[in-house]
Amino acid sequence: MRWLIGALGVAMGAWGAFLLLPLLDLDLALWFIGGPVVHDLLLAPLFGGLGLLIARRVPKRWRAPVQVGGLLTGVLLALAVPLLWRPFAGPSNPGLNDRDYLVGLLVAVAVTWLGVLVVTLMRPHADR
Repeated sequence: MRWLIGALGVAMGAWGAFLLLPLLDLDLALWFIGGPVVHDLLLAPLFGGLGLLIARRVPKRWRAPVQVGGLLTGVLLALAVPLLWRPFAGPSNPGLNDRDYLVGLLVAVAVTWLGVLVVTLMRPHADR
């Protein structure tokens, strides 16, 4: 059964690649190659080092909330980057494109870290 599912996955991947061939150009190739390269050479070591720094330097009471706040900040940034970078790249969506994305991102990040502060201060001191 695994072989059948694997063969079906390979066939679907090949079909997707076949459909993608007419769209191939330099921008698409840079997108598919650049994303993993940027992730593997820049982002993964950076965030791995930040995680190690948090694990070693942040007090135990603050550690989990700071990690969750960092994760949520990363997700917010990942969602906001396309709209901050190229705000009108996609088709127009009334009510969506007419807002200040940078202010929205900053408010969401501020609320996230305010939540980290509140949760940490509300936690009991029994982490011994």
